[in-house]
Amino acid sequence: MIGYDAVHPADFVYDMPAGHDHYLLILTHTRARFGMGDAARELGANHAALFAPQSRIHYGACGGSYGNDWIIFDSDETYVTQFPLVGEPFPVKDPEYLHNLFRLLTWEHMQDSYETVEAQLMAVLFQKLRLELARPEGADYSSELAALRRRIANQPAQDWNVPAMAAQLHISAGYLQLLYKRQFGVSCMDDVIASRVRLAKDYLTHTRMRVQEIAAMCGYNNAEHFSRQFRKLCGATPGQFRKEAEKE
Repeated sequence: MIGYDAVHPADFVYDMPAGHDHYLLILTHTRARFGMGDAARELGANHAALFAPQSRIHYGACGGSYGNDWIIFDSDETYVTQFPLVGEPFPVKDPEYLHNLFRLLTWEHMQDSYETVEAQLMAVLFQKLRLELARPEGADYSSELAALRRRIANQPAQDWNVPAMAAQLHISAGYLQLLYKRQFGVSCMDDVIASRVRLAKDYLTHTRMRVQEIAAMCGYNNAEHFSRQFRKLCGATPGQFRKEAEKE
């Protein structure tokens, strides 16, 4: 099933906790509210989102009428099954081009003799969506990502988590992780861990605080978890690291 230029009233909500038996792809033309995890996120117009079969779907109007293009479909094509971002909306910079593809797909879908053309248009649509995701370094967010990374480095003990970081940039958690990894070559939570371990090294080298105290100072509620992460990055336990630092 497929349609374009769908318009809904200001109280429109599309809520399917168990999802469809098929894929759903939407392209929003207006502001929209998306349910992600336990929270709802308000996003501007011109976002795309692909929902996998049997996955939660929740979106709707946000402060006015809601409009989108949509398609519900089955596919075993790798460009669908291996799409890099599923269940998370992401902004698109060329919505008119994508809208025209939805319109062409709708027209071709109404003509049973043109299934080959329809399949080719689907391939083009997903290629274009991948290009939208692959825009270099998340150009619109590069400065915000750099600022976020500085905050992580300066305040590693803060209770960092991906949804909260994404909320600071007003984007989805999945899209933040995609942009952050693309820009810095490391995930945002791996950056948090590395910053905490750097801080722990300073405490271990220059203070006599116990390991449990240092763990708490670096944002860990569990000293054993802290020790495991420290050893994974440094190849030594905090106690072993301290002994080597004392020798030096």
